[in-house]
Amino acid sequence: MEDERIIELYFSRSEEAIPETEEKFGKLCVSIAKNILGNEEDAKECLNDTLLALWNSIPPKRPENLSAFVGKISRNIALNNFRKKNAEKRGGNETFAVLDEISEFISGKENPEEKIEETELISEINTFLASLPKEKRKIFVARYWFFESADEISKRTGKSKIYIR
Repeated sequence: MEDERIIELYFSRSEEAIPETEEKFGKLCVSIAKNILGNEEDAKECLNDTLLALWNSIPPKRPENLSAFVGKISRNIALNNFRKKNAEKRGGNETFAVLDEISEFISGKENPEEKIEETELISEINTFLASLPKEKRKIFVARYWFFESADEISKRTGKSKIYIR
């Protein structure tokens, strides 16, 4: 089903929107959540939470890119679950590695100065990504958006882990 039709189902409050969204984006959501949480069962739970969050946010929101909207919600839910489950412990988890790599860019505070800095950072990242060859851009997104491990990316691309990091 086309994205616009799925969005219309949400706006008409048709429960058919849920299974249509799950059919089209379920694998994406589970993949993102599993990369963050490292557990298939927890990832499937995130999918259910994502579907509920979509139901509660469409309307009033009308996403321009439904795939990105669904992926962002799924990613945020998985990261929140990860933080809750790991508030007291640290380990060799891939999510810790990625968060450590980008920790200086992540801020939980929302004051005006930090909001401006965040906007500037987004612009700089977009400029940086646009300057990369397509393959390197895909590797960057796989690592820092989808939380794929260097091993997974290395196997898929045939590049060494050193090249990826």
